[in-house]
Amino acid sequence: METTLAIAVFIVSYIFIMTEKINRALIAVSGGFLMLVTGIYKWNDAFANYIDWGTITLLFSMMVLVSITKKTGLFEYVAIVLAQRVKGAPIPLLLVSGVLTAVGSALLDNVTTVLLFVPILLTLTNLLNLPVFPYLLTVILCANIGGTATLIGDPPNIMIGQAVEHLTFLSFLVHLGPVVLIIFISTLFFLVVLFRKRLQVKEGNHVNELMNMNASTYLKKTPMLYQSITVLSLTILGFLLHAFVHVDLTTVAVCGALLLLLLTDKEANAEKVFEEVEWVTLFFFIGLFMLVGGLEQVGVIDEMARGMMWLTQGDLPLTAILILWMSGLFSGIVDNIPFVAAMIPVIQEFQSYGMANLDPLWWSLALGACLGGNGTLIGASANVVVAGLAASAKHPIGFVKFLLYGMPVVLFSLIVSTVYVYFRYLLPFMQSSL
Repeated sequence: METTLAIAVFIVSYIFIMTEKINRALIAVSGGFLMLVTGIYKWNDAFANYIDWGTITLLFSMMVLVSITKKTGLFEYVAIVLAQRVKGAPIPLLLVSGVLTAVGSALLDNVTTVLLFVPILLTLTNLLNLPVFPYLLTVILCANIGGTATLIGDPPNIMIGQAVEHLTFLSFLVHLGPVVLIIFISTLFFLVVLFRKRLQVKEGNHVNELMNMNASTYLKKTPMLYQSITVLSLTILGFLLHAFVHVDLTTVAVCGALLLLLLTDKEANAEKVFEEVEWVTLFFFIGLFMLVGGLEQVGVIDEMARGMMWLTQGDLPLTAILILWMSGLFSGIVDNIPFVAAMIPVIQEFQSYGMANLDPLWWSLALGACLGGNGTLIGASANVVVAGLAASAKHPIGFVKFLLYGMPVVLFSLIVSTVYVYFRYLLPFMQSSL
C-alpha cells in the first residue's frame, strides 16, 4: 500500500511539474508533504536522511556570493569584455559560452559555474538583444557534460570518489576526459547547426554600441568590489584544493559567503542580500529530495537496482552497459544524487559474485548519472539552478521545451559512452577471459 501511494504521489507531482500550471517549488514541496501526511516517512527521516542539506547549503552560499558580487558591476564588466572579444557575433559567443561553462564545471562544480556565469550571460543577451534560450540551453548541457570529466565536477562523481578510494582526481580525468571531449565537441556542433538561423544580429546599433563601450565604467570601484573578487577567488581556490586540505565543498562555500557578508555588511546590507536569494529554487530542491526520499523509503530505488543485478547475473560487460543506460535514463527523471547513493552499495556487492575489477562499472555509473542529467529540467542540480535564475530574470525555460532538446543529447551521449566503455574496458576484459 505504502509503495503504491509513494509512486502515485511522485508521478502526480511530476506530471504537475511538467505541465507548469502551478509553481514547481510549490508542487514539489506539496508532494513531499503528502509523503509525510500519509505516513510514508516522518519529519525526522525527511530532515535527517532525505533532504541533502549539504547541496542546499552549497547553493544558498553561492547565491549569497553571487548576489553581493553582482552589486559591484563585475558581471557586466566581464560580459562586455567577452562580447567585445568576439565582436558581438552570436555564434562565436555561443561557442565561448559553452567552452567556459564546460571548463568551469570541470574545475569547480557545475552548480557553482552556472551560478557565476548565467548572470553574465543574461546581461550579455539583453545587451545584444539576442534570444536567451539557446545560450541557457548551451550552459546547462555543457555544465553537465564538462562536470562529468572530473572528480569534483558533478555531485555523483564526488560520491563515487568518496566510496572508492583508488579513484583519484587524475583517474577521473584520464578515464572520463576523452569521451567527455568527444561528446562536448559534438554537442556544441549540434547546437550551432540547430540555432544558427536564430542567432543573427543586425549590423548597426547594438554591435556598434557594444564595441564603443568602456567596460571599466560599469565597475563600482568601492571596497566591496575588491572584497568580492578576493573572497570569490579564495572560495574557488578552496574548491580546487578541497581534496588536499580535507575540507568539503559546502564548508568552503559557507566560509566564503559568511566572510563576504561580514566584510560588506555596511555596503551591501545582509537583509537585502538574503532577499535576493533564489528561495524558489532552494525550496524546489527540498521538495524534490522529499519526493525521491519517499521512493527510497518504500524501497523502489533499491528494488530497481537489485532487479538489474538479477537481470545480469553478474556478467561484467552486460552489467556495465545496463548500469550506463539505466543510470542515464533514470537520472533524467529524478535528480541523479539519490540514484547514485542507492547504486554504490549495489555495485560494491558485485565483488561477492567474483568480480575482481569493478572500475568499468564505476565509470559506467559516473557517465550515465552525469550525462543523463541533461534529459530533463530537473535531471541535475545545475539545470534547476539555471531554470531558477532564468525565471527570476523573466526568461522562463519550459519543461517540455527543454525535454525536446535535452533528451536527444542524452541519447547521443549514452551511445557514444557505450562505444567508449565497450572498446576501452569491456573488449579487453572479454579477450583476457577467453
